Amino acid sequence: MVNLPNGQEDTKVGNYFVSNYPPFNCWNSQNVGLAQERFRRSGPTDVPLGMYVHIPFCRKRCHFCYFRVYTDKKNRDIVNYLDAIKVEASRLAETAFIGGRKASFLYFGGGTPSYLSHEQLNDLISHLRKTFPWDGMEEIAFECEPGTLTQKKVQGLRELGITRLSLGVENFSDEILQTNNRAHRSMEVYRSYDWIQAAKFPQVNVDLIAGMIGETDENWHQAIRKVIELNPDAVTIYQMEIPHNTTIHKEMRQEGRDIAPVATWNTKRRWVAEAFAALESAGYTVSSAYTVVKDPQRTKFLYRDSLWAGADMLALGVSAFGYLSGVHYQNESHIEPYVKSIRKGYFPIWRAVGMTTEEKMIRQFVLQMKLGRLSTDIFQEKFGVDINRRWGSIFERYEQAGWLSRHGQTIELTREGLMQVDRLLFSFFLPKHQID
Repeated sequence: MVNLPNGQEDTKVGNYFVSNYPPFNCWNSQNVGLAQERFRRSGPTDVPLGMYVHIPFCRKRCHFCYFRVYTDKKNRDIVNYLDAIKVEASRLAETAFIGGRKASFLYFGGGTPSYLSHEQLNDLISHLRKTFPWDGMEEIAFECEPGTLTQKKVQGLRELGITRLSLGVENFSDEILQTNNRAHRSMEVYRSYDWIQAAKFPQVNVDLIAGMIGETDENWHQAIRKVIELNPDAVTIYQMEIPHNTTIHKEMRQEGRDIAPVATWNTKRRWVAEAFAALESAGYTVSSAYTVVKDPQRTKFLYRDSLWAGADMLALGVSAFGYLSGVHYQNESHIEPYVKSIRKGYFPIWRAVGMTTEEKMIRQFVLQMKLGRLSTDIFQEKFGVDINRRWGSIFERYEQAGWLSRHGQTIELTREGLMQVDRLLFSFFLPKHQID
């Protein structure tokens, strides 16, 4: 049974956020053949399909960043990388797994997708449009760093069909942004946001992080007031974690410290709960453990909702993650071997893992729990599993703790449960995947 400690919980090194299942430490190079074989067989036409494109370039590396990013690449390196993505896309489109299936969502993540020039973005997106059937594309989501935007680039993104623009604000304090090695400052947030509003994107999301180095109650409450003044369609708030491959962890190791110089988990949960309450008072609705939306009927996030319900997704670019109807895979984790594999005519897959039907059921359950509310009927219909019977003792324990409630076929997390959902999910993992 997974231990859930009470009291003040210091932030230590390690991944807290559950982004997938089975855990990444189960993925390995020995399973690459599973992904290669899956590409050679027809994919399910009744399952949604999407694409993730990783743009790994940044102006600076944030101290808390654990993604694959580069801050030292010259223009020729970037051009070669984008050329490799285009080749990869063309090869993927020819696989039996795609077989003419229409993608419904496309997500540009990073790194900093907005680091690219308008001309580079136009060339890349134009190639994707020509390579894949495009008439089923419902959402094109795009991450931005405020300081990389110009009025021309913002307008260009709108003209290229971006439907969901996500602005990585993280905090409005210049001092905190500098301390955490963010590249932008608050002036660039407001300047870029004016351009974004003028361009009239269908959906604008603003990202914040609770618990950056230097964060205080006063600063946090100011950040929430300022984001409410911006009035975006959605606000996404993450709680700061310190994975092993971050600058913060490197400094902790050098100084012999095992506690990170950021707020405790209790404080971070309280800050997010306070933010959600303030945003609800301003007319927003909580749509997941991390996100509030202004208009639930109009503001959708297809990338998240499709993936968490079992959609397939193609991975394009270095270290990108994909999912092929029961097979997870990740591309080469460094840019040089990624480009080299493409040039040699290979799929640039680094590691993969195949899933049993049981594991697919658990994956969908733990991801949908992050929405805060789910129906048990779905798992009976899709997998033939009565999750109340399977996990009844865990549900009872969480009910007694005040973290969730059950009403008929509905399981709903309380606000207290929602604020710590990631740590609650490990109890539903298979024993071999649980972490004490």
